Amino acid sequence: MNRRLVPIFMIFTVLVGSVAVYESFALNESNQSLHLADQNVRLLQNATAALQQRNNVLQKQLGEVPQTNISIAGLDPSQIYQAANQSVVTIQGTRVVTVDTIFGPATSTEEVLGSGFVINYSNEYYILTNFHVVDGTTNASVTFWNGDSSPMTIVGTDAYSDLAVVKTSAPATDFHPLKFASSLTLQVGNPVLAIGNPYGLSGTLTFGIVSQLGRSIQYQSASNNFLIADVIQFSAPINPGNSGGPLLDADGLVVGITSATAEGSQGVGFAIPSATILRELPSLVTTGTYDMHPYIGINGVDMNYQLAQMTLSNVTYGVLIEKVVSGGPADEAGLLGGQQNVTIGGTEYVVGGDIIISINGNRIVNFDALSTFLERYTLPGETIQVGIVRSGNYEVVKVVLGTRPQI
Repeated sequence: MNRRLVPIFMIFTVLVGSVAVYESFALNESNQSLHLADQNVRLLQNATAALQQRNNVLQKQLGEVPQTNISIAGLDPSQIYQAANQSVVTIQGTRVVTVDTIFGPATSTEEVLGSGFVINYSNEYYILTNFHVVDGTTNASVTFWNGDSSPMTIVGTDAYSDLAVVKTSAPATDFHPLKFASSLTLQVGNPVLAIGNPYGLSGTLTFGIVSQLGRSIQYQSASNNFLIADVIQFSAPINPGNSGGPLLDADGLVVGITSATAEGSQGVGFAIPSATILRELPSLVTTGTYDMHPYIGINGVDMNYQLAQMTLSNVTYGVLIEKVVSGGPADEAGLLGGQQNVTIGGTEYVVGGDIIISINGNRIVNFDALSTFLERYTLPGETIQVGIVRSGNYEVVKVVLGTRPQI
């Protein structure tokens, strides 16, 4: 398996100890969870209050964000397209890239092509798109549905969520803002529609369903390699040029922003959810960035049956910590990484480290669940209760979350 596909699902594992100690471990975990119940409730209440406070400003500006339409009955893609297409724009520009030649590294210029869509925030028009569309772009312009074009400027960006807000001075008649629905009410199987400009073919509509929620995808550039958490997976076909376009529900409301495809796949796309957009928008517009992503500082892999067999573990869920980032929150809290390399099915793992199986009493089944929980429900500086298995024994470790390093 190639572990460096872009984007790629993160693969993580859990090491839990021997069969002989499993029953006592499970009982100990249950008792510890009961003792922590009251404290966990208080932690979650505090986190929820903090997140709500962050969103109050945005709610005042945009009004109440409705729940998304989850029914396919009565869905009219043609009507949705007619209502939303005038909001979708084409973003073009150039970017200097480094290429390898027979004479060594050299610079070259490539064309940038992406999508975006108009929103209204605080009585001003902005355009939302992806960070990777505008990153390093020069001579960038926005082209509206009617062919009108104008130069654009970047207002704010967040690489960790692949989001960017841009602005352009076009006539007011060119702006047709879209409205948001809450992505938190999405369910697997809900219909979604994507509008964008694949290969420069402007105003293209595709249709599909939500095929999974809470995914994590890996973003890789020439100098960075990091995780984007809490992503929507959907089946509407998308291609290069679709990035930055809206993902719409059955009411034509924005539930996400199209971000990526899985390399080598067909019919699988990913979108940054509207919950992430709504959480970050006030900061992106007012400060030009967003710096409230929680950081725990580990590298890990999901547990699987084969790894459980090799390590004599009878627990097949959780996150095996392969490496703890030196000086990071996990390191400061005393969490341990692995010490021994093993190979299973051609993939190398580092075993012997702690296994994360819960946060604040919530079961963590894999790294997708870990990253989604942290992104949705925690903030930098918050202390979380991390349930781990170490040498077959269950423990709870307090970890003070940090802030993701600047990219």
